[in-house]
Amino acid sequence: MLKVGVLGAGYLGRIHLKNLNESPHYSIIGYYDPKVELSQHNNSLKPIKKFNSAEELIDCVDVVDIVTPTIIHHQMAQLAIKKGKHVFIEKPITKTEQQANQIIKLANNNNIKGQVGHVERFNPAFKAVEKKIDNPMFIETHRLAEFNPRGTDVSVVLDLMIHDIDIALQIVDSKVAQVHASGVPVISKTPDICNARITFENGCVANLTASRISLKKMRKSRIFQKDTYISIDFLSKKVEYVKLKDAPDRPEDYSLILKNAEGEKKQLIFDNPEVKSTNAILDELNSFAQSIINNTKPKPSLEDGAKALKLALEIEKLCNK
Repeated sequence: MLKVGVLGAGYLGRIHLKNLNESPHYSIIGYYDPKVELSQHNNSLKPIKKFNSAEELIDCVDVVDIVTPTIIHHQMAQLAIKKGKHVFIEKPITKTEQQANQIIKLANNNNIKGQVGHVERFNPAFKAVEKKIDNPMFIETHRLAEFNPRGTDVSVVLDLMIHDIDIALQIVDSKVAQVHASGVPVISKTPDICNARITFENGCVANLTASRISLKKMRKSRIFQKDTYISIDFLSKKVEYVKLKDAPDRPEDYSLILKNAEGEKKQLIFDNPEVKSTNAILDELNSFAQSIINNTKPKPSLEDGAKALKLALEIEKLCNK
């Protein structure tokens, strides 16, 4: 088993601890958080040792799970990598692109594995249709949340939209050509609502909307590709898959047939791919363990995290104009 330590025991850090405790691949050595005592929180965790410093904890483990505020991701990752420890870093990978590139270089030079916590890649709804996504040409996403001061150390782009940025970069096999964005700081000092339009070199367009001042929650993506429509509800873990194919000469009763202006007949095929009941956070942590054990490249990699951050920062800059 891999000995793991968690840096940061806030809301998300405690979720990581709970899932690491359930994983067959990890043995929790302890945690470090100068502001949190786990004994003060009602949770189902077994007693976990609190270390007096990040350095002391890092020295005792094989893997460091960094769930601290984004502003110190770079500092903690550098400290862990220099001590030869593999690192799992919550999204966004760092505060700046320069910091991300420094971590990547340091990890490569020290033969260290690193993964970034873009957890939606492990969402069972996305996993159910991931292999059906082929050359999408239009993507529409809405990620809406109620206001929570916990996430306001970064803008809504780095807090919420970066999930959809990562997914778009994952499923579109093309470089970004152009970005337009606008955003408004409503409650915090950074944008709380943002819309971005990303055009890729192959012609695909991704229209992303994120808000943390909504009255209801929504995490939904709609993907359009040739003869196919895919809807992914990341929140309710539901998917819709609609395929168009040439209509048969003798369609079955109740078949839905469409006829276009050129007289071509198409049949609509509705499919409901099975969405397995899985734990995305546990899956991403287990995936990282497997990459260490099998010496394979983690996904999402540090490079993936840096790409998502670079685009997110470009969007954020446009929102702040």
